[in-house]
Amino acid sequence: MIQCKPSGATLPFLKWAGGKRWLTSAYSDLFPTKFKNYYEPFLGGGAVFFSLLPKNATLSDTNQELIECYAAIRDDWYQVRGLLTYHHHNHCKEYYLTMRSARPASQVEKAARFLYLNRTCWNALYRVNLRGEFNVPMGTKTNVILKSDDFEGIAKALKDVKLLTQDFECVIDQALDGDFIFADPPYTVKHNFNGFVKYNDKIFQWHDQVRLRDSLIRAKERGCFVFLTNANHSSIIELYAENFELMPLKRESVIAASSSNRGKYEELVIRNYS
Repeated sequence: MIQCKPSGATLPFLKWAGGKRWLTSAYSDLFPTKFKNYYEPFLGGGAVFFSLLPKNATLSDTNQELIECYAAIRDDWYQVRGLLTYHHHNHCKEYYLTMRSARPASQVEKAARFLYLNRTCWNALYRVNLRGEFNVPMGTKTNVILKSDDFEGIAKALKDVKLLTQDFECVIDQALDGDFIFADPPYTVKHNFNGFVKYNDKIFQWHDQVRLRDSLIRAKERGCFVFLTNANHSSIIELYAENFELMPLKRESVIAASSSNRGKYEELVIRNYS
């Protein structure tokens, strides 16, 4: 086994709807202290990865733009930061709309645009229309460059990481005895009003929740450490109760049009270890 927690962690560079910074800051003791390889099939902002900073990691997401952004910072963080600084100095509503409709060619330009839009759009949402075009309106944030930015540190953290754009089942099936899987899927429940939610540009349906459960049971049987977050809903509880330990955790909601509409709600942690 390798130690998973080094002395200093790198802050996530992306803000992400449903991100897990709250989990790593308030409940860090829930993660295993030692494991072999780390697998995260729903990467998003990567808060758990950047908290643990495992040496051997496979990070994946079906959002190709997201994965390309990680790769660009890993491979050429200096140029990404330079372009982001340029976006920072030009930021205004007109410039935002121009960049939102832009189609840059190089990996570095794509990454800087992706990060610029992430930091200036409404509530850090990622949403595309039927043509695959990013269509989130501009938010109220004006700081594109943050005091916490450490792109060189992020590049070092990602140096030996395997970045993939794959279905979650393919990623989870790679994990073996002693490996750690952290899964943070879309919070679909069986009895909601439509039975599915949009995940990036894909539809995440209830049968995907069942498929995820089955793949995690297989991983458990191979000797993997499994840590899943999901909605604290009766359909999710029924899905996992027979094979995993379930623990509800309270957290604050940050996704709302105004702060007065934000409150506390429960999420469910699902594990196979104590």
